[in-house]
Amino acid sequence: MAKRVVNFNPGPAALPLEVLKIVQEELLDYQGSGMSILESSHRAKEFEAVNDQAMALVHEILGLGADYQVLFMGGGASTQFALAPMNFIPAGGTAAYVDTGEFAFKAMKEAQIVAKAHIAFSSKAEKYARVPKMSEIKYPEDVAYLHICSNNTIEGTQFHEFPETGKIPLVADMSSDIASRQLNFNKFAMIYAGAQKNLGPAGVTLVVIRNDFLAKAKTGLPSMFTYKTYVDNKSLYNTPPVFAVYIMKLVLEWIKKQGGLAAVEKVNVAKKDLLYGAIDAAPDYYKGTVEKASRSWSNVTMRLPTEALEDKFIADAKKEGLIGMKGHRSVGGIRFSIYNAVSLDDIKKTVDFMERFHKAN
Repeated sequence: MAKRVVNFNPGPAALPLEVLKIVQEELLDYQGSGMSILESSHRAKEFEAVNDQAMALVHEILGLGADYQVLFMGGGASTQFALAPMNFIPAGGTAAYVDTGEFAFKAMKEAQIVAKAHIAFSSKAEKYARVPKMSEIKYPEDVAYLHICSNNTIEGTQFHEFPETGKIPLVADMSSDIASRQLNFNKFAMIYAGAQKNLGPAGVTLVVIRNDFLAKAKTGLPSMFTYKTYVDNKSLYNTPPVFAVYIMKLVLEWIKKQGGLAAVEKVNVAKKDLLYGAIDAAPDYYKGTVEKASRSWSNVTMRLPTEALEDKFIADAKKEGLIGMKGHRSVGGIRFSIYNAVSLDDIKKTVDFMERFHKAN
């Protein structure tokens, strides 16, 4: 096998090696079917079993009650930015949005195309350096829902507590931290997440909706734009992203094999503590970009004293097999995306490189 790099790409991102080996082994002949799962009909019994198993694993791993529907959809989280308001903001109604980063802002802008969006909080003026204290989130009592982005991939911030919204449904884009820590997922009326960070490859989006929220969805929308279409057809109304759902199922099985979210969280805490520790040990050289209380466990961001040093850091790291750490084009700097498939040993190797780079430069 060719030498594997440490992959810090933000999405598509690292996949567990164990999963990739299973995919490789099954690629040409899926479980004796005589063909690849890539060639399988979505109506075939082989794929229907994959679909059912993946849905069941989402329920099990996230600890969802029986009153939740699990959907597999296309279009990425960006499509959900539009579909959520289309389905759930009634005529003349408003939804509330917490603006904590570029994707949270994009979700709000999409909502404003089809309805009204109330800004419940924004840290844009602070260059998105933090998420709000819960007391800072303000919205009218009659909003259709409150929307948050649980982890901001570009800026490197994350919610470590969530608002208590009472009767107001809570909707979350969890694309970059889904299944990375233990949460009470049952407090959310709706969760959506592009798979390409923690759950699988690009091409499939996980959507979880509670039945009481689903009952409020508007009627009269085109079939492919209404969530009920996917619920009624187990996400098989049209051809789904078969291969992406199959890999998602394997990743969910891998998470279960690790010991579920409790075990995954333990490793992720060790990873982020080690990496942030290296940054904080040299604060005049490695400078974190966000407030410590808002630091992300998934996307660790920092700057070096100059952009030239940042370019050298990225180039030298690549020579040692550490790739994908260039910050988003809108903010620059360095970003380590340390999703579930990035191991603790990968972080130890990275911290060792950081210490040697600092001494040499």
